[in-house]
Amino acid sequence: MLHHLSLGVSDIARAAAFYDAALAPLGYERVWSDIRPGEPDQSVGYGPPGGGDKLALKQHGDAASAPGPGFHIAFAAPDRQAVDAFHKSALSAGGTDNGPPGLRRRYGPTYYAAFIVDPDGHRLEAVFKGSA
Repeated sequence: MLHHLSLGVSDIARAAAFYDAALAPLGYERVWSDIRPGEPDQSVGYGPPGGGDKLALKQHGDAASAPGPGFHIAFAAPDRQAVDAFHKSALSAGGTDNGPPGLRRRYGPTYYAAFIVDPDGHRLEAVFKGSA
C-alpha cells in the first residue's frame, strides 16, 4: 500500500548520521543523499541495498516536529540480534530509549521489539516476529 514515508528533521546531517547508524543493523542503508550544507531543501532516503527509498528525511529547520502520541514507524528486523543492535546503535547515535529489546507478548507470542525516539522526537521501533 505505501510507497515511502517522509519525516521532517531540523538538522539533516545529524538525522542522517543517526539513521545511518540505527538502520544499518536492520539491513537498510542510505540509498540516496542530497546534502548541501547551508542550502535549503536537503534530504536523504533509506531503503534496502540496491532498492529505492522507503523512508525519506527532509530538512525543515526549526519547523520540524514529530507527530503526536500514537504515531510511530516500525522497521522489520531479520532476527532478534538485529533488534538488539538497532537499539544499541540508535542509543549510541543520539536516540533516547523508549523501550528496551524484549518480547512484547501482548502483541503476540514471538513479538520481539525495541523502541527509540530519534533526535527530532520521532518514535521508532524495530520488530522481529519469528521464533527465537
